[in-house]
Amino acid sequence: MKTHLTDKVVLVTGASRGIGRATALAYAAEGARVAITYHCDEAGAKETAEQVAAAGGTACVVHYDLADEDSARTAVAAVVAEWGGIDVLVANAVEWGDAIPRPGRQMPAFEDVPAGQWQRVLRTGLDAVFHSVQAALPHMRGRDWGRIVLVGAGLADTGMIGAGAYGAAKSGLYGLVRSLAWELGSAGILVNLVVPGQSLTENVLAHASPAFLEKKAASLPSGRMNTPDDVARTIVFLGSAANGNVHGEALRVTGGL
Repeated sequence: MKTHLTDKVVLVTGASRGIGRATALAYAAEGARVAITYHCDEAGAKETAEQVAAAGGTACVVHYDLADEDSARTAVAAVVAEWGGIDVLVANAVEWGDAIPRPGRQMPAFEDVPAGQWQRVLRTGLDAVFHSVQAALPHMRGRDWGRIVLVGAGLADTGMIGAGAYGAAKSGLYGLVRSLAWELGSAGILVNLVVPGQSLTENVLAHASPAFLEKKAASLPSGRMNTPDDVARTIVFLGSAANGNVHGEALRVTGGL
């Protein structure tokens, strides 16, 4: 299967660790030039870039703040200045902040959720994708080729106590993909949503007990949880020439959940 990604410019937001890092490395392995964004973890982003370089690839590191609508334009401009354009956008970056449910953390009842918290999660989880896609599109139009992959969350399907804002933001990405499909298909730009189930990222491994992870894996039809690489390979397929006409879809990588 030919991805034809050699020398393509790929922007992966939130690639300092987890699924974003795995995606950056997977694109680099296909010969792409990879722009890696980060918000707080500059060291992690640089480590991703070093891993790309060690594997013989090319990477650059760009700062990106999901809560700042100008930041997407600045990040895209930096990548275009470095390499002359953008062929693929992977909108992976996410910010939970204090809204993330974790073992031992008491989440407020829905009626007690602060409006500011709700708005920030939607701003960083949905509005930020709007800004990043808007900034990247002018550099894809007119080329008759482009790929956009948004990264959702299986939690939008399953739900979770205390995750109303996050689920709402991630659910909104599907509606966005469906509308963008009608607008961008004739321009040769394919847009899709990847919906990962809970994956064995550094964050999950740091906060979940082995017993919880074993129980979670046993509850899945596949019998195992995702690795970041499982999700990354799906993203690379969708964001490459190997994907000829998968468009406007939500592909779930959940182990069959």
